[in-house]
Amino acid sequence: MSDGPLIVQSDKTLLLDIDHPLSDECRRAIAPFAELEKSPEHIHTYRLTPLGLWNARAAGHDAEQVIDTLLKYSRYAVPHALLVDVADTMSRYGRLRLEAHPVHGLTLVSNDPAVLREVTRGKKVAPMLGLQLDDETIVVHPGQRGFLKQALLKLGWPAEDFAGYVDGEHHEIALKQDGWQIRRYQELAAEGFWHGGSGVVVLPCGAGKTIVGAAAMAHAKATTLILVTNTIAARQWRDELLKKTTLHEDEIGEYSGAKKEIRPVTIATYQVMTTRKQGIYAHLDLFDAIDWGLIIYDEVHLLPAPIFRFTADIQSRRRLGLTATLVREDGMEGEVFSLIGPKRYDVPWKEIEAQGYIAPADCVEVRISLTDDERLNYATAEAEDRYRFCATTATKRKVAVALAHKHANEQVLIIGQYLDQLDALGEELGVPVIKGDTPVKERERLFNLYRSGEIKCLVVSKVANFSIDLPEATIAIQVSGTFGSRQEEAQRLGRILRPKADGHGARFYSLVARDTVDQDFAQNRQRFLAEQGYAYRIIDADEVLS
Repeated sequence: MSDGPLIVQSDKTLLLDIDHPLSDECRRAIAPFAELEKSPEHIHTYRLTPLGLWNARAAGHDAEQVIDTLLKYSRYAVPHALLVDVADTMSRYGRLRLEAHPVHGLTLVSNDPAVLREVTRGKKVAPMLGLQLDDETIVVHPGQRGFLKQALLKLGWPAEDFAGYVDGEHHEIALKQDGWQIRRYQELAAEGFWHGGSGVVVLPCGAGKTIVGAAAMAHAKATTLILVTNTIAARQWRDELLKKTTLHEDEIGEYSGAKKEIRPVTIATYQVMTTRKQGIYAHLDLFDAIDWGLIIYDEVHLLPAPIFRFTADIQSRRRLGLTATLVREDGMEGEVFSLIGPKRYDVPWKEIEAQGYIAPADCVEVRISLTDDERLNYATAEAEDRYRFCATTATKRKVAVALAHKHANEQVLIIGQYLDQLDALGEELGVPVIKGDTPVKERERLFNLYRSGEIKCLVVSKVANFSIDLPEATIAIQVSGTFGSRQEEAQRLGRILRPKADGHGARFYSLVARDTVDQDFAQNRQRFLAEQGYAYRIIDADEVLS
């Protein structure tokens, strides 16, 4: 028995004592393979899941490293059955392989005939398979590559895909060598993806995921389809590619609600790709419009479900997913793993902060006591309306306004979910509000004024959660959110993490109504902060108002 910070339990939960001097070191060590479930003040609960262990395996961590980490930091003897289970689970990844065959095209191969027999009995797997060539090889029907990987993952036998990729149509793309230099972790991320063939790169907001995409394009030297969250993000990608690569304006097309350009590098929005006309996805032809050599999915954690279905059909194209967090609130992480690919590279937010590439952040939860009238309204509201009631009170608005005034000389973003709440804040502060119905040109104009410092404060809806580059933002005030979304917390914190010209840090305020579901949701969101090693402190609203 040692005095380690970790308690490893037979139900696959790991309890981390965060007051222990080795807790930070331990958290970094278990982060590649364990998922944080709860993060109250003193003991954080992690869980070992098959998907977490398979992602770790794909990213280059083997069972021996995982077991050594558990043994090194555990306070008590680690249950032997758990260590056996970790080794067994991780060994499942790669026991089945998809390989190209010179005669039969695509085959499912295993050195373990018993595993092959087991999966062929699966009701969903059997129809995708054809002729059995020998004990270790079965032909896969053409076009079933993605669907088979999905089905095998659900059976607990994730297949490693060695079937190769088409090169696509050649198009010369290189990184410019003058005026800037790619960071080492960006280079490693692009190389990790390229050697893996397809997969996901996980990096903090503000760490330059676009550059990783550009570096991957320089590896591929082929026509590229980039899928992004919105038109503003499309234009930011275009501007960055023009600055950092040898591409010219006429080589980059925008495929959005406003434009339908198909060029050697085409940037399309998820929204236009998932638009239906009379029940049919009208723009799916874009996937076949050009012989794409690379498809990039920006903010892959937000990928709409229909895009997964399209992606299952294009498994012979190289696919790169970029994200700040693999957490999906819809539980579809398995679809990302099987169809885009496993995690190929990630790096802790705090590590990049230590290198000076993202700003240090101070995370503060401001606890607000509701008035008697507000409490009564909350208590008598229907269950589905309670969050809105406690998240949009006049008391909370008063605290948000006080914080905005306190930071009047800094670049402030007030972020929320409910439009009437945002309109009221914009009116009281006399500042612009950006929401879903704000035209793209007007959004760009306001963001540019904010970047230049002419506007010091903006009120924004969830349209600014992702893919908006506002490096000058130093203060974020979160007044309401999408219930307990960790994914959203990552995006919102990311708005203020771009490095500041003067070296200053950033501050992320989350306004929370005491003794309500708002407080419960806040605890869930804070799991993300704890996962990344951010301490958060809790203050009373009176400290803001005094």
